[in-house]
Order: sequence, then structure tokens, then C-alpha cells
Amino acid sequence: MTAEPSPSVAARVFNPVTAIWMVLVGVFAFSALIVLATYAPDLRSGDDGDNHALSHSAIGFAGAVELLKDAGQPVTISHAKLSADHKEGLLIATPGPMVDAKAIKALGFGGPVLVVLPKWTAFPNLQHRGWIGAATPIDLKLLPKDSFLASMNLARRPGVAAPILASRGGPFGPDRFTAGPVEQLQSIQSTTLIPILADDTGAVLLARDPKAYVYYLSDPDLLDNHGLKSVDTALAASHILSSLKAADGPVIFDVTLNGFARSRSVMRLLFDPPFLAVTLCLFFAGALAGFQAACRFGATRRAGRVFALGKEALADNTAALIRLTGREHRMGGRYADLTRTLAAKAVGAPRDLTGDALTGFLDRMGAQRGAPDSLGELTALIGAAPDKERTLAAARRLFRWRLEMTRERQ
Repeated sequence: MTAEPSPSVAARVFNPVTAIWMVLVGVFAFSALIVLATYAPDLRSGDDGDNHALSHSAIGFAGAVELLKDAGQPVTISHAKLSADHKEGLLIATPGPMVDAKAIKALGFGGPVLVVLPKWTAFPNLQHRGWIGAATPIDLKLLPKDSFLASMNLARRPGVAAPILASRGGPFGPDRFTAGPVEQLQSIQSTTLIPILADDTGAVLLARDPKAYVYYLSDPDLLDNHGLKSVDTALAASHILSSLKAADGPVIFDVTLNGFARSRSVMRLLFDPPFLAVTLCLFFAGALAGFQAACRFGATRRAGRVFALGKEALADNTAALIRLTGREHRMGGRYADLTRTLAAKAVGAPRDLTGDALTGFLDRMGAQRGAPDSLGELTALIGAAPDKERTLAAARRLFRWRLEMTRERQ
């Protein structure tokens, strides 16, 4: 045999405290979900092993960011397109092989731009997040025609080379500097670009667009993490970047071409100043409304009958029917007759007086008592009223006249 629960326990389905905590946890979880979904692109580390400034893999450029910071250079990573008014510093773009030339021209930076051409294709290492497996050179024959890389007319030198870079014009001086070992050195053979740096064999490693200050670095191993493991490559990369930078502006690494662009949205506006204050006010207003709805005050209002009973309900229904038909002004004459009858009864008028004779008698009595209006004039006025508004105004004057004649209190 089992004991039956007490009536108080059986009647209570939920503990009020438990229900309140469930509501609070649900509201907090939903709010956290909205905030995290809004800022999800910002919370991504970006260390996915691809060729950009957020990647620490062999083909990434996070090492160049740390190199410049250690050298005391101001460095920023841009997640949005820059304005053409920004002309100081250097913008470094590391696009993938499928990016077209229009996307590079749409970067919008007004100063010098360094585009590092891709060379390697690699798959992520499943055992280590942010690492890559074996890297192989990009097959240039498989590139689409609208890709900017296909228009560069690239060439690769088999084996490993330690290029000696020499200036062919531009911001570099007459000094020659040596880079570290580079596997399958990639060079540019385009006839539309101006050569800036070339190695001892004449292969162009840095070229410039003649129509804009856009530089193209042919081999990413001169700047990526894999190449910076060599001290000579690190020194060569630092010399190249410092020579291309305009004035004392920062070195900006663009990651919009790599899929890390931060676009403006309505949800971000709700959580960014100055609109954050409006969002908080709405949140607290909703919380107060919920608290007021949860806490009952005063006696419960009982529901009335659907169809009311009594004389008052009959009068209200009759008035509503007259109002619905739009015939309020047709009742002015009858109201005047009712007012005359009530006034005659109150003042004790002779019973044999009717109609105009009774009206004249009441007007003479009203004149003796100093009434400002005449019953005859008010009766004619309300009878000729063409609409509801004028009928109502004449009825108010008739009501005041009756109070003055009968000495009633309003």
C-alpha cells in the first residue's frame, strides 16, 4: 500500500518559485541566443588555415602581423571596406585564387595597396585545428578566365631558390637584399605591369599597376608564415613593407576578400551605441509590463451579461437604434413638447391651456422670472434644426430653460 498525497500537494502543479526561475532562465537564454547570433562573425577567430592575416598555418599571414608589431609598426586588421579618403599607410590584401579583379579594385583604399598573389592550395589538418596538410601549387590551367590570377601570366621556377632582389624602379633604393629559400619561386611575366623588384635572373617578383598604386607580390612565401621562418625572408619582407608604406600610417591587413567582412545589420544597430540605450529601455519596459501582468492588484472584475436587462438597458438600446438610423434631429420637436409639459406641471399652469396658448403662458411667466430664452423661440429653433449638432445645442438651451422655470437642481 502507498500513502496518498495530501490535498495541498495534489492541487499544486508547479511551485511558484520554480516557475519564476524557469521564466527567467528562458528569457536569459533567448536574449543570449540573439546577442550571440548577432555577433557570431566577430567571435570567430578566423584561424582556419587559409591564406589571410588571421591564419597561423604555413600559408597564413599572422606571422607578418606579429613581425610588424614587434618592430613597433602600427598594424590593424580590416573587416570592412575602407574609404578612399584613407591615403596613409599600406593596405595588404591576400585574396584567394578565385577572386576577380573587380573585387580587388573595390577595396576603396586611397593609399598604396599590396596584393599578395596566392600560390598554394591545401586542405585542413583534421587532427589540429588551424593547421593544414600537404600543400601543392595551384594549377594555373584550372583557373577561371575572370580570375585576377589568370591575367598575371605567372611562371614558376622548379626547385628551391634564394632570390637576390634588386630594384627596377619605384620606392626601393639601389641596395640589393637577399630572401630566404623559396620552393618553386613564382614570378610575374605580365607586360601590362611595371616591374619594381626582380631577382638575379630577371624574374619580376614585385610589380605595380600603371594606373594606380596597386602592387602585386608574386610569391606569398616572401611574406607568409612558412617563409618568415627564415631570418633573411623576415628582413626582406620588413624592408618591402616599410618601403611601400605611405607616411606614418598603419599597415592594414584586409580580410574582407577572405570571407571575414562585417556587414551592418538591423540587429547590430540594436546592440551598438547609441541605439543600445533604446534597446535597454524597451527591455526594461517589457520586464515591468510582465511584472505588472504577473502581480494582480485589486478585485477581479466580474464579467457582465451579454444582453443587459432593465429600463436603463432598454433606453440605451433605443438610443443606439436611433443613433444608428441617423434620425436624432427628427426628435427635437417631441423633446420640446416634453419640456413644455414638465414645466407646465411644475409651475401649476391651468389645465385647459394647450398648444400655443400654453407656450405663451410659460413665456410670460418666464419673462417675469427673468429667463433669458423664450420657449416659443427654442421650440421653433429645435424643430428647424437640420442636423444632430444643432439639435443637441437647442436641447441644451431647452434643458437650462426648464431648470430656471422649475427651480430644479442640475
